[in-house]
Amino acid sequence: MAIVVNLDVMMAKRKISLGELAERIDITPANLSILKTGKAKAIRFSTLEAICKELNCQPADILEYKEEE
Repeated sequence: MAIVVNLDVMMAKRKISLGELAERIDITPANLSILKTGKAKAIRFSTLEAICKELNCQPADILEYKEEE
């Protein structure tokens, strides 16, 4: 997929666990894990907004476009 999810990088920089972030943004740890591992096919803007607010970052810090070869 051309969209790379760097959520794990931002979580590590902010020193927050998956369970803690999931609780803070009111999403199940399983759904957050799907997003974190790059297996998600979509993300709601409200979820992206909550993640960015909690991690104090921009959407581009989490989502990255890479051209496929």
